[in-house]
Amino acid sequence: MRAALAGLIAALLAAAAVAAPVRFDEAETRRILRHGPWPPAVPADPSNRVAENPAAIELGRRLFFDKRLSADGTVACATCHAPALAWTDGKPRAATYQPLHRNTPTVLNAGLGRWFGWDGGADSLWAQSIRPILSPQEMGGSAAQTARRVAGDPALTCLARASFGAPAESDEAALVRAAKAIAAFVATMVSPRTPFDAFRDALAEGDAKAMARYPQAAQRGLKLFVGKGCPDCHFGPAFTNGEFHDVGVPHMPAPGMVDFGRHGGLKILAADRFNRLGPWSDDAEGEAAALTRRVRATHTDFGRFKVPSLREAARTAPYMHDGRYASLRDAVRHYSELDMNRLHVHGEQLLRPLRLKGSEIDDLVAFLESLSAPKLPEFAPARYSACP
Repeated sequence: MRAALAGLIAALLAAAAVAAPVRFDEAETRRILRHGPWPPAVPADPSNRVAENPAAIELGRRLFFDKRLSADGTVACATCHAPALAWTDGKPRAATYQPLHRNTPTVLNAGLGRWFGWDGGADSLWAQSIRPILSPQEMGGSAAQTARRVAGDPALTCLARASFGAPAESDEAALVRAAKAIAAFVATMVSPRTPFDAFRDALAEGDAKAMARYPQAAQRGLKLFVGKGCPDCHFGPAFTNGEFHDVGVPHMPAPGMVDFGRHGGLKILAADRFNRLGPWSDDAEGEAAALTRRVRATHTDFGRFKVPSLREAARTAPYMHDGRYASLRDAVRHYSELDMNRLHVHGEQLLRPLRLKGSEIDDLVAFLESLSAPKLPEFAPARYSACP
């Protein structure tokens, strides 16, 4: 009888502990509030003068879904960035004409970034848009093919004229214009507010009733998130610092093949005719271009990859630059059981294994899931009325 009573008391105490409100101290509250408000304004891209032009946005939307930009008319940007899959492809590694060795990231919130691609090999969203069009492994297109497609379609020609004025003076100019239009469209893709955002704003206002609507598991996970140092990399409203880190994921995608990460990306950037220092930038002498001029590849950049945003993470599996983890739970377990011997960059020693218990992994996953909106919009701007 006494043992049964003790068991009942223990069960009641455990239930009370689970039901107890999650308390955030002053320091934790400050850290949480830094992850908002949402949505933010998308910063202007001085290297793309049509970034906010309605005609360019509509032109970019049409080109994003246009398979005629590819070598055989079967691949569009939307093939790998599919709306139904949160603008990803759902595969561990991208594959169109040939399999690639990196995962396809979502284009949601891409307009908030400063460097583009897992390796940061592009310094603008429009330069990044050119890469898959020309890549033989991805779309296999060309400047000449892009120019023909736009010139041969009256609606696209009308939108291009409304966006840029006079016709493109060369095939390369037509390619750049198409890429800048695509970038203008992609920059409109800001993900919606999430359950976390409602909680964050309620916390800022001291609205206990609204805060209570946020699941307790997510609250416990949030407390772990800010307490374990996760915001050091997953910082601010977009939950990313936009930079590059070694997180202990192997950088050999296949035997005998090395993915150099940021080190290789910086070399690509420096040689890229379409970077912000080049002839096609609309602000080649500006502040943004100056940052491109200053960056240099060093040995510490080997194996570093871009920190992805955690927004909409529940929809964008699989995870890591090589898509090795099929679920959020797998990704969290990676950081819980981090192998320090795999960190080959001395500057990344701020990382330590989280050593989470099973219930803590559950809570952290619940928090990460709360960074996804109930439903994603279609991001389809109204038809530009001056063109068919």
